[in-house]
Amino acid sequence: MAAGTAPHRQEVTVASVGDVAERIRRVVLRYPTPQQAKAGTHVDVELPTVDGVLTRSYSVVDASPDGRELALSVHLAARSRGGSAAMHALTPGARLWATQPLQNFPLGVGAARYVVLAGGIGVTAVAAMARVLKARQADYRVVYVGRSRHAMAYLDDLAAEHGDRLAVHVDDEGSALDVDALLAQIADDDRAGSTELYMCGPIRLMDAVRRGWENRGLPVTNLRFETFGNSGAWAPQDFVVRIPRLGVETRVDANATMLEALERAGVEMMFDCRKGECGLCQVSVLGLDGQLDHRDVFFDAAERAQDDRLCACVSRAVVTGTPRIDDVDAPTGAPDGTAVVTIEVT
Repeated sequence: MAAGTAPHRQEVTVASVGDVAERIRRVVLRYPTPQQAKAGTHVDVELPTVDGVLTRSYSVVDASPDGRELALSVHLAARSRGGSAAMHALTPGARLWATQPLQNFPLGVGAARYVVLAGGIGVTAVAAMARVLKARQADYRVVYVGRSRHAMAYLDDLAAEHGDRLAVHVDDEGSALDVDALLAQIADDDRAGSTELYMCGPIRLMDAVRRGWENRGLPVTNLRFETFGNSGAWAPQDFVVRIPRLGVETRVDANATMLEALERAGVEMMFDCRKGECGLCQVSVLGLDGQLDHRDVFFDAAERAQDDRLCACVSRAVVTGTPRIDDVDAPTGAPDGTAVVTIEVT
């Protein structure tokens, strides 16, 4: 079956599971028929939870030679009761529903040079791209960024496969990525106009790359990215969303999205990507008791700072004063209370 067609649900079997890094589990799904899993594809998996069936997207890391087994890797989110917890609870022989590989992040052909940038669990979206580029004998470079080596999945595999084409930056070793330096190396090369960069990682990393890319006048179409909506500044909390015009007030659990909660409450919503990329699900913010955690890549930094719109498929709210994930000196836990967002939908 060709990747990138309309989603087609199939019942699949869990063939094997195993940990590949701290809090990251590899889950291999066996399909009834061979699948075409090109670099950059993902599958949508339906996961039964205590709050109902959730649909989550996971990148295809690799596939068996016959195409019948696809490997995913899932990071267990803090205090997860939803998708990642359900994936980590799977055991061999379990059955569930999943789509064929879907393509929203294709690898181009013909660039003079390629840079593949992975941040944390984002490596799952780009590892296959690096493998293809090596097979093509392309001029490529892989940059892998993580907080600690223990949390960097497939690091040894990538090192063995790509050798000195792999650059590793580890925060707790004092070798954090200098985004400006990386982009300067790209921009100063004679092939800058024909260099393509593919990236997947935390929103703040991708924002920094996007701003620097644009500021250097590099071709916007040569910057490609995949997002994952759990890359926020704060750990997810339950919060409340209100729509006064419709008389709707509903709670958004930490393991669900605002879009899913509104759908369950009977609100008709426009959406497409469910990953914070297309902007179709954007809503107007009329009031806020708390802080917004913008997890999209649709709005730029200045637009997000206004806090007057958000993408309901990924963005969230937290109680004011909640420590950021990267604030290691802050006290643990969140302040008492529940954030409330008042919105209008179109």
